[in-house]
Amino acid sequence: MLHAMVMAGGGGTRFWPRSRTARPKQFLRMTGERTLLQLAFDRLEGCALPPERCWIITGKAYLDETRVQLPDLPSSHVVGEPVGRDTAPCVALGAALIARTDPEAVILVTPADHVIEPVQEFRRAVNVAAQMAEENPEALITFGIPPTYASVGYGYIHRGERLTTHQGIGVFRVAKFEEKPPLERAERFFASGEYFWNAGIFVWKARAILDAIKANRPTLYEAALRVADVWDTPGREEVLAKEYPTMDKISIDYAVLEKHPRVLAVQAPYRWDDVGSWLALERMQPQDTSGNTVQGTHVGLNTSGCVIVGQPDRLIATIGVKDLLIVQDGECVLVAHRSEEATVKEMVHELRKRGLERHL
Repeated sequence: MLHAMVMAGGGGTRFWPRSRTARPKQFLRMTGERTLLQLAFDRLEGCALPPERCWIITGKAYLDETRVQLPDLPSSHVVGEPVGRDTAPCVALGAALIARTDPEAVILVTPADHVIEPVQEFRRAVNVAAQMAEENPEALITFGIPPTYASVGYGYIHRGERLTTHQGIGVFRVAKFEEKPPLERAERFFASGEYFWNAGIFVWKARAILDAIKANRPTLYEAALRVADVWDTPGREEVLAKEYPTMDKISIDYAVLEKHPRVLAVQAPYRWDDVGSWLALERMQPQDTSGNTVQGTHVGLNTSGCVIVGQPDRLIATIGVKDLLIVQDGECVLVAHRSEEATVKEMVHELRKRGLERHL
């Protein structure tokens, strides 16, 4: 039976000043009225997954807001990490919790902060991946995104031979995972036609991922099981608070996938965006006649190629500027050249270093 877990623990520092400590990226509305977290949950419903087979792993500080945004989700299925430990502990605990009631479960693992459209194509790909997991119970399955340009911001999957085609979707062996490359290497990857972007979305049998974690990170595996064993008891929070900080701080890619002998990639038929920075808004909504992407109230003269975001009741006026990123939220305003959008994360670190945490 298919289950799902959504990883929703990230801070989204590249979206400062709108993304703050109290309101991380997954709670933002990038398009329409639904937050990224709600859109992720909507996709699970689109895959015919009932709430009782869905789990959210988030930060402890975000438990209440997550439950408010997802009122149909059972309260005990919202897990609050006492500390952030990257994705391997998150995956281990989620798999252990699901395996308690369904040891033969197939699990979809997805981040909370992606935009994926259309939902029916996502469902088709998930169905193919779930079928492959049943037919290859020891395999770990990822989704490969056909690249549209030579990105230096994504990891890559070097695909091997095509194993099969299901419902018109190709399934390949994974030859190798590649880290985020420099531009020249990314251009070679893109030109070769042999690489996917690594979206960090997975499907696997609960038993397969738990066995793989046990083989590669036995102490992590044992700690996750100790938490899962007491999940339905009054001691749950105490054990979680004790065990989780001891777990290895490592991604599931480093901990398991890059070492696993059988990893498959399902070629994604859907449109995908990891919404990694403010410039993602350009891919998600139309521009005005001067090439500006605007969310908010803006009046511009001789303004072009800008991304401008603000609260609806605050006016942003610009004159004679181009290629800027301008974001207003509350008491903070960010102004940057669009070529420096990746540096927003560094600004957050600088504010913290200068004792300006009240703005974070």
